[in-house]
Amino acid sequence: MPPSEFPGGFTFNEFLIDDEEPLLYHTGLRGMFPLVRDAVASVLPLDRLRHIGFSHYEADECGSLNELLAAAPHAAPLCGELAALTSVQDVADRPPRMLQDGETLSLGAHTVQWLATPHLPHAWECGHLFETSTATLFCGDLLSQAGHEHEPLVEHDILGASESTRAEFDYYANTPQTGALFEKLAQTEPRVLACMHGSSWRGDGAGLLRELAARVVG
Repeated sequence: MPPSEFPGGFTFNEFLIDDEEPLLYHTGLRGMFPLVRDAVASVLPLDRLRHIGFSHYEADECGSLNELLAAAPHAAPLCGELAALTSVQDVADRPPRMLQDGETLSLGAHTVQWLATPHLPHAWECGHLFETSTATLFCGDLLSQAGHEHEPLVEHDILGASESTRAEFDYYANTPQTGALFEKLAQTEPRVLACMHGSSWRGDGAGLLRELAARVVG
């Protein structure tokens, strides 16, 4: 999204795992559907797609869910139990695959695990998906960085940019469980943090998450 449409610009990242049961994580806004559809189709035929996952029920997370379900006839929504019960069972054109906290799902060579994190960073139904073989944490709105020009994957500091974005938009819900939920994510010891907004990051993911927790919780 360029600065002409959003102050300073903003990016929306979608992640595709190409496996026996391919998974798309985040759909983007409904208006982004043609871009996302064509990007997926450049990697694999849409009729191979099996799972369409997201962190929580929000337009940029799953705004084009039904359009993608129509284009990918064998795919189903993939989300946490709370998201399914509160929203997805009603609005999705196909029944969701609900994941309990800690539940794993094999995609073939890759396995993903659902980690429920209510209100972290926001939304009661929020959670994060962890891919075990690559130690990649799909961390949704955590560590969001404003701006419209970002390298896809970096190893330099993103916490500073993320904290500037958090200070400007104040999108975190700090509850009594926030510190414990950050630690729950850190204990997966991720090597890659796949951010929805801005650059993804490679390095000591546990350390970065604990540093972020210290900033948020105080």
